[in-house]
Amino acid sequence: MFLLASDSGRTFLGWVMFFIQKNGMQFVSGTLTTLFISLTGTIVGFILGLGVVLVKESYIDEKTPMVKKVFTKIIQGILNIYVAIFRGTPMIVQAMVIYYGLPQLFGINLDPIPAALFIVSINTGSYMAEIIRGGIDSVDKGQFEGAQAIGMRHFQTMKNVIFPQAVRNVLPSIGNEFVINIKDTSVLNVISVTELFFTSKSLAGTYTRYYEVFIITSVIYFFLTFSITMILRVVEKKIDGPKNFLMLEDSNVLITAKEPERGN
Repeated sequence: MFLLASDSGRTFLGWVMFFIQKNGMQFVSGTLTTLFISLTGTIVGFILGLGVVLVKESYIDEKTPMVKKVFTKIIQGILNIYVAIFRGTPMIVQAMVIYYGLPQLFGINLDPIPAALFIVSINTGSYMAEIIRGGIDSVDKGQFEGAQAIGMRHFQTMKNVIFPQAVRNVLPSIGNEFVINIKDTSVLNVISVTELFFTSKSLAGTYTRYYEVFIITSVIYFFLTFSITMILRVVEKKIDGPKNFLMLEDSNVLITAKEPERGN
């Protein structure tokens, strides 16, 4: 049994249906903005993190010119500071510093959406750098040695041997970072980004119906994260392929093993 939600006599379900019918498009718009920012930020962040790892994993030996060694070490130091700062501070603080700091320090004024994309991208890039680095470390060292044995250069080894395996290893973590970004975009309401949480807070304040509005909001967030998680699991299974294989002795054909038939 539902209690009356207001003096108008609407029940809880009555208010939920009211918001869905009257403000449904606002929820849809906020949801699409959330997806756009989180997806774009995840993709750009992955590319940024990959670039960071490429620089940090640059091959340096005794034959490397001194100028290149010094320059590489400086860049690696800067990138280490970048990763440490953006992994060590909350996104909401980064949003406030960047959105309000850029105009004050450099005279750069960004609209909320471009600012949000920039903030989420560089924040995600710092985490992606560590995720990809962990994926590279998880690849067996014999892969490096085997590539070097057949004459591959360091860049060729990383591009053709190591990175494909590393990306597969970290695919669940990359998907998890996307899910985290969907939820973390809610903090961007502090810089007036009209994503799902900002839209919900505005509607709740207008009608003073916080419970009903945020029940709808929580259902939308759950649907987004659950759906994306399921899609990513399907993608992982497709990439993995069949679990069991048999190698034919008389040919190089690889076939999937069949389950033996059981007698009655």
